[in-house]
Amino acid sequence: MSRILDQRLLLLVISFSASVQSTKVLSEWKKCGDPECEKAMSRVQATTDYLGPDCRYLNFKTGEEIMVYSKLSRENENLWTGSKGKDFGYFPRDAVKVEEVLIEKEVEVLTKETDFLCLHEDKYTFE
Repeated sequence: MSRILDQRLLLLVISFSASVQSTKVLSEWKKCGDPECEKAMSRVQATTDYLGPDCRYLNFKTGEEIMVYSKLSRENENLWTGSKGKDFGYFPRDAVKVEEVLIEKEVEVLTKETDFLCLHEDKYTFE
């Protein structure tokens, strides 16, 4: 009985650890084209296939077009945020090339906790 309880506790700890990691704040700051981060900053093209580590990331294939809406800054400048059709998420900036710059002046703003949650079918997923 004790062994089963220990295994269940271990599974619970592992599950909680994975949950915390998937909602982890990736950066305290981001750069946007406007204070609300609603305007597209640029249009980019994927230079490689990309499959993100969790649901917060945007998956794409080489050659696909992505609209960029924000770029994480300070602690994690390698991740940008963008959309491809109805899909939205983070991706590494070195997996794309800039095709067109839409906004020259970037505004740095604080991120929000909701910036790092999974969005599925217009609903936030809390893991």
